[in-house]
Amino acid sequence: MSKNRNHPPKDSIIKVEPIRRLTDIKKIRSLLKSNPRDLTIFNLGINTNLRANDLVRLKIGRVKHLLPGETLVLREKKTGKTRSITLNQTCYQSIQALLASKNMEDATDDDFLFRSRKGKKGLLPNTLNGLVRKWTKSLGLKGNFGSHSLRKTFGYIHRTVLGTDIPTLMKLFNHSTQRQTLDYLCIQPEEIRDAYMKEI
Repeated sequence: MSKNRNHPPKDSIIKVEPIRRLTDIKKIRSLLKSNPRDLTIFNLGINTNLRANDLVRLKIGRVKHLLPGETLVLREKKTGKTRSITLNQTCYQSIQALLASKNMEDATDDDFLFRSRKGKKGLLPNTLNGLVRKWTKSLGLKGNFGSHSLRKTFGYIHRTVLGTDIPTLMKLFNHSTQRQTLDYLCIQPEEIRDAYMKEI
């Protein structure tokens, strides 16, 4: 029986990349501006570093009254650890715009924040993965992208643009070791070479 060349080998790890440029982040936001659901999930993904499984499980009642600077507390599906996430202005505005949109007129606190196109069912992680691939492809971005790219974008932009230190990022990611965090930060070979070229 021939092997499916398009399917990864069992137990292999497929690494996705972050969206590295702020200009590309702005382009995706512009692309999604008429779609409150997708814009909100993008903004929350890159501003909270929640995994896809935790993003799609968010219920309206958990977030609708949160103001900028207030904290969302949840338990991660993958690790079982408790996370405390402070919502910024971008997250707040996106959530409020989504809740005010026509598609959410009949929503209750027990409904999923991110609905699938089929009624009130929640968006599936695989669907989110496909959405991120679609957005990045439409911009012509080269590389391997998926739902985990949102979480990686958070780490990459915090490290390279906002100057957040690694111990703080470790806490933000809720990682047990700095090595886990370093794997997320996508340090490039050129950065290592440039570090060696710095004279002490």
